[in-house]
This record gives sequence, C-alpha cells and structure tokens, in this order.
Amino acid sequence: MIGAVHCECLIYQAQSLKEKRAVLKSITARLKQKLNVSAAEMDYQNLWQRTAISVVTINQEKRIVEKELQAALDMIDQMPEIERTVTEYEWL
Repeated sequence: MIGAVHCECLIYQAQSLKEKRAVLKSITARLKQKLNVSAAEMDYQNLWQRTAISVVTINQEKRIVEKELQAALDMIDQMPEIERTVTEYEWL
C-alpha cells in the first residue's frame, strides 16, 4: 500500500525565497529523519509565503501507512513557522 498526503501550507514569516526554502529544508529533513517517509515541495516554488508539500510512505498494511502519514501531519502542525491549510490523501 502506497499512501501520499499533499498539503498546502503558508509560511507567514518568510520575506524571501531564501527564508522560505530554509524553513522547508528544515521541515523535510525532520520528517525524513524521524519518520519512514519521503517529503518534498511540489508546488508554488516561486512564491515566498505559500508552498505545497507532499509526503509519501509505503508498507504492506494500510493501517501502518495511515499512522505514519498522520504522524507526519502532526509534526508539520507542531512547527510554529508553518500553517497547514488544505490536505488531500491519495492511496495507490
């Protein structure tokens, strides 16, 4: 089972693309280090305060995939520099 979650986010404090990318690099690195997921920015690369992040994981059991994706969303929600707005799940 492959599970993916796509979330649009706002980074209010970013005043440049450089600041935005620093925040995104920190977030994606933490997700990859602490969880069994892959994460990347997928859209809005040229906007300062808006981004779309996709997080993907794979396992034999859907329950484990759901748990891992929820842990990733919880981790994103706990970061004060970013606010998650729209979230969509995809199952393959």
